[in-house]
Amino acid sequence: MRQSTYFAPTMRDMPADADVKSHQLMLRAGYMRQVAAGVYAYLPLAKRVIHKIEAIVREELDRTGAQEMTMPALHPAELWQQSGRWTEMGDELIRLKDRHGRDFVLSPTHEEVVTMLIRDGIASYKKLPLNVYQIQTKFRDERRPRFGLLRGREFVMKDGYSFHDTEESLAEAYQEMYDAYGRIFTRLGLTFRPVIADSGAMGGKDTHEFMALAEVGEDTIAYSDASDYAANLEMATSLAPTPVTPTVSGTLEKKPTPNARTVDEAATQLGLASEDILKALVVVADDALVMLLLRGNDELNEVKAAHELGVKHLRMATEREVRDTFGAEPGSLGPIGNGEVPVYADHATRAMTTIACGANETGYHYINVSPDKDYTVQAYKDFRLVQAGDQSPDGQGTLQFARGIEIGQVFKLGTRYSETLQAQFLDENGKAKPFYMGCYGIGVTRVLAAVIEQHNDDNGIVWPKAVAPFAVHLLCLNVKNEAQKQLAEEVYAQLQAANIEVLYDDRAERAGVKFKDADLIGMPVRIAIGKRADEQIVEVKERHTGAQHDISVEQLIDWVKDYLK
Repeated sequence: MRQSTYFAPTMRDMPADADVKSHQLMLRAGYMRQVAAGVYAYLPLAKRVIHKIEAIVREELDRTGAQEMTMPALHPAELWQQSGRWTEMGDELIRLKDRHGRDFVLSPTHEEVVTMLIRDGIASYKKLPLNVYQIQTKFRDERRPRFGLLRGREFVMKDGYSFHDTEESLAEAYQEMYDAYGRIFTRLGLTFRPVIADSGAMGGKDTHEFMALAEVGEDTIAYSDASDYAANLEMATSLAPTPVTPTVSGTLEKKPTPNARTVDEAATQLGLASEDILKALVVVADDALVMLLLRGNDELNEVKAAHELGVKHLRMATEREVRDTFGAEPGSLGPIGNGEVPVYADHATRAMTTIACGANETGYHYINVSPDKDYTVQAYKDFRLVQAGDQSPDGQGTLQFARGIEIGQVFKLGTRYSETLQAQFLDENGKAKPFYMGCYGIGVTRVLAAVIEQHNDDNGIVWPKAVAPFAVHLLCLNVKNEAQKQLAEEVYAQLQAANIEVLYDDRAERAGVKFKDADLIGMPVRIAIGKRADEQIVEVKERHTGAQHDISVEQLIDWVKDYLK
């Protein structure tokens, strides 16, 4: 491909509205252009990378027996209303009407449509298991599109769905997809971690996210420094402490704590450490008030709390709800004499040796508190946000934090959609049962950005060989020099004949401009034809290491082939 006619407009200046490396470099190197907030055009260079990512995805999924198909991006609203996600997804769902006033959805994902298709197309267990996938543009009306392709309103995604007659069959497919994703991201040159995650609006039970490690990632990963344990922070757990018997130096006593609205303020007035105070938080779990107890220096993890309590919706109670129920301000709440409101406590509270808590009377706290004797806990569960240095839940090592970009996720949906959409099959006894379903997604354009976030330097992108738009960037440093021009054309023809992808910079630009653009665009191999053209010698640079070699044209093709292996 000749660069003089190739649509890859590079930029010298840093784009003012691009905050992360991948966004900056894709704009500067001519890979994409913004059309609207969170909506981008993928120019020819980016399109070539996307094709290569998709090819690796297809190869690994086809190895598993998954079948590629294409579903519509425009969905009738009735399907989403029937599944409940018409309202659950809120304003992120892009809704529109046709000329007849009928409601439609621009698809962010395809659980509803694929469930309908399988419901109407498969009636017997004999056709199961079935695994289908597609690669398609998706749409989400993000409130704040940012970071280029990392959070956009229109993006390319691989979404796949499996259908099963048993939970065991679903578990097998889940593991197969989990393994396939590991191979895909390894081949793409990414440093990543699979982590335990929350299924969110997708529903279902078990799920893992695949995180590309990067400082710009919007997710925090908690991982063990001595084992394979890793989880998204909202789902991370730590080893439950060994329960102790609190040291009680006296009888239960109520102490004034005027104007103490926080744990730290109460601790100061009582002469205790913050971790000696029971933090009592009141939440609305679905429609019921519940009190949750944590150590004073711990924070509530609302996602985990909802899972632990087995509820769909959880929110903090308002101050008015608290006052109406307990007759006290939120900073003075505790489990002693709290009426009919059930009390649950975090595991870590069982390791408290000294305990004080709110007295459910504004401006007062109890000291010398004894669990079981002074208050009753329904159950001890895992409610806290883990902290760096906590013991890993598998007992191996301690938890550390890292930032990550979500590039893929696998879900066990169970029967969440098949039951809602009445998708059933006949089992071997002729009994109608709902399909067990799995869901498997890869953000193709997110992967594109993640690769750049991990593979760049001060001069530009440094593409891994597997996904580089071209293997070789060939530069004719002076197109007015006949010897250089003739040799460049010969080398260009030889590379093409050897089926080596090559971008040929035949522009009438200065050598310095060509070198800068080559580093910015980031092909694995740069071949510069300059002053030694008369000697049939070219300069070859490895983009990854910066190493440079003077190589004869006679040996060039063999060298490039060996390097690309």
